[in-house]
Amino acid sequence: MSDVHGRAGGRTDDWADGLFDGFDPADAPGDGPVAFGGAPTGAVLLAAARRGLFPLPGDDLAAAYREARYGAEVASGRVRLLPGPAGADPYALAWWCPDPRPVVTAGGVHLSTRLRRGLRGRADWCSTADRAFAEVVAGCARGRSPVWLTPELRAALVGLHRAGAAHSVEVWEGDALVGGVFGVAVGGVLSLDSMFRLRPGADRVAVADLGDRFAAAGGRLLDLQWDGAHVRALGARPVARRDYLGALAGPGAEAVPLGTGPLPVARLG
Repeated sequence: MSDVHGRAGGRTDDWADGLFDGFDPADAPGDGPVAFGGAPTGAVLLAAARRGLFPLPGDDLAAAYREARYGAEVASGRVRLLPGPAGADPYALAWWCPDPRPVVTAGGVHLSTRLRRGLRGRADWCSTADRAFAEVVAGCARGRSPVWLTPELRAALVGLHRAGAAHSVEVWEGDALVGGVFGVAVGGVLSLDSMFRLRPGADRVAVADLGDRFAAAGGRLLDLQWDGAHVRALGARPVARRDYLGALAGPGAEAVPLGTGPLPVARLG
């Protein structure tokens, strides 16, 4: 898995060695960042995912707000301040581990009756997996404000994908990419980072398709990271963070191989 080391495949800086050693997010804040600092290299992203953390980069304005808002919690030790590259503002990168955590059983993603009926006639739609990972990440970043999928983070995610630790599902209309989703896998758990659509429902179709492929490969659980009505509609249920962290430590292959070939999305109807 050489591609996960360094920013986009090179050597990891010394500050990143053991960055999360001894860090247990179980007792950290559940409704705010649990840490600041570091940098989104492939090795760091994977180490964070194994502890239930995911990154949220920000610009200078966001960093200034975070320091003002959470500086006292950092000083008290309730929120951890991590080392990082020389000269980097640690508050430019926040790490989250929400409590509760919305999860859905792999293969158990719910699609609305209306969407399922519509899929039965979509002979022009098909799905693939891990065929256009970088394009899916770019689609998720396009037009988003504030920008959290920074070029640095996107490069690290592509490195994880090449190493087999990050996956995507693509929804195609003919030769056009019209929707997708991507996430990082830890054993039998796949944490979904973002999804996009250029056609109504294509993002939700991507999630359901990824759930089915992950289940077929032996995966157990999809993590949808942020609770809310949109993930509840997909069948997610909130679980206590401690239970989610326990699931990460459960059995499962370190890199779950997905079936990547084209499949008709009509089967999901």
